[in-house]
Amino acid sequence: MGQNDNEKEAGLPKIAIIAFVVVVVAVVIFVVMGQKRSFEPVKPGTDSIDFTLPDLKGNPVSLKSYRGKVVFLNFWATWCQPCKDEIPSMEALYESLKGQPFEILAVSVDKDGPEVVEAFAKKFNVTFPILHDRKGTMKEAYKTTGVPETFIIDQNGVIAEKVWGPRDWTEQYSTVMIQDLLKNGPRKKESYATSKE
Repeated sequence: MGQNDNEKEAGLPKIAIIAFVVVVVAVVIFVVMGQKRSFEPVKPGTDSIDFTLPDLKGNPVSLKSYRGKVVFLNFWATWCQPCKDEIPSMEALYESLKGQPFEILAVSVDKDGPEVVEAFAKKFNVTFPILHDRKGTMKEAYKTTGVPETFIIDQNGVIAEKVWGPRDWTEQYSTVMIQDLLKNGPRKKESYATSKE
């Protein structure tokens, strides 16, 4: 009887150690998998992330208020030369699609005050809405890797296309997705994920 009690006491610490190791491994796997998901880019076929940001006058503008329209969501900065190069073609696109269910929301990620962004907008004769993400909250939420970066969002709020870097938006190849959405309406989410970008 004494030998069995000693065996039970010796077995208990082994079980406790094994249980502890299993719990630690499970926690590590959970954390690693969670981190992996948090670093996955926002990509076509996923729902856009709603936000409310101030325009240059301080008025709140919400992405969801543009449901039913094709939204050209562009992240940019005043100090970015490729952004400066891209802005005129964005303005031309905006002017060419006036009267259609289309909107450009240009989100400045400048940390400076709105007066810097407003001066830039005046210099480039920008007429489309400019929002200010001074804290970089939406830049982080959309997991942008730099500026400029553009998301074409369909009428249902689904990301249809993601564009890294600048484009000449006056070129037909640049607006294929926009024109398709305006002509044919939104597609199934899965079809965006398989579209070539």
